[in-house]
Amino acid sequence: MTIKVALAGAGAFGIKHLDGIKNIPDVEVISLVSRELDKTQEVAAKYGIKHVTTELADSLAIKEVDAVILCTPTQMHAAQALACLDAGKHVQVEIPLCDKLEDGQAVAARQKQTGLVAMCGHTRRFNPSHQWVRRRIAAGELNIQQMDVQTFFFRRTNMNALGQPRSWTDHLLWHHAAHTVDLFAYQAGSPIVKANAVQGPIHPQLGIAMDMSIQLKAANGAICTLSLSFNNEGPLGTFFRYIGDSGTYIARYDDLFNGKDEKIDVSQVDVSMNGIELQDREFFAAIREGREPNASVAQVLPCYQVLHDLEQQLV
Repeated sequence: MTIKVALAGAGAFGIKHLDGIKNIPDVEVISLVSRELDKTQEVAAKYGIKHVTTELADSLAIKEVDAVILCTPTQMHAAQALACLDAGKHVQVEIPLCDKLEDGQAVAARQKQTGLVAMCGHTRRFNPSHQWVRRRIAAGELNIQQMDVQTFFFRRTNMNALGQPRSWTDHLLWHHAAHTVDLFAYQAGSPIVKANAVQGPIHPQLGIAMDMSIQLKAANGAICTLSLSFNNEGPLGTFFRYIGDSGTYIARYDDLFNGKDEKIDVSQVDVSMNGIELQDREFFAAIREGREPNASVAQVLPCYQVLHDLEQQLV
């Protein structure tokens, strides 16, 4: 059975999903949704997608569509995820699930009612570098004592990863911190019981904090320190240092190093080195097997509770 997919959001991240899906057998993107019709048609032509629209409802009305991947602006995620579930479609929504806790809770409740697959794009669970560390933890060879994480960008104007103007404003807490908050609890194997946050000055035009510092503590005693910035002139991205009781490891996207900065081969951890592709493979496998996926909406909801609690501290 070929799983037929509609993808909403033909920007930088939507294209990453299209590239990943090309490598997955028996999956076909048959509808592409995005805000600007001309640009969407260009992307659709490149990837051989026949149906193009600017309205998600048009794609949801296509009977053959089994599943939807949402790579749309943050503020639309929860409402669009609900629309997909209401239309009887499985849904994967890019991170973050929501920017208001009650919206994420509504999606989790609707998924439970429908029994459909609803997954959130917490890619770090799937990157080979983080999978390698998790396997050591699962084997009882490593326990996390501390995670030290830096999420750094240079983004003082509203541009996306392709250097194009954005139609929405990115957010350090609800978008970028979500990756680490979820990953910390996931790798520690223990819920977060304490969380603190402070933020720097609010940008006069963008209306968001450009710098933020977060501290987390898990029930088992593990701690996490997370620094986030849109002001950093230097290497961009998120860099994770795992400090454990039997080793130190540094994950930089799909690459992994030990504490002495010696590279660890993670090429055999999974069928691909592309975290987005692996994330999509899990989504489609869960649909075929009728099971809950890793990074299901239900599994990641505690992360958004922590983000909500942190936001209350920043008011």
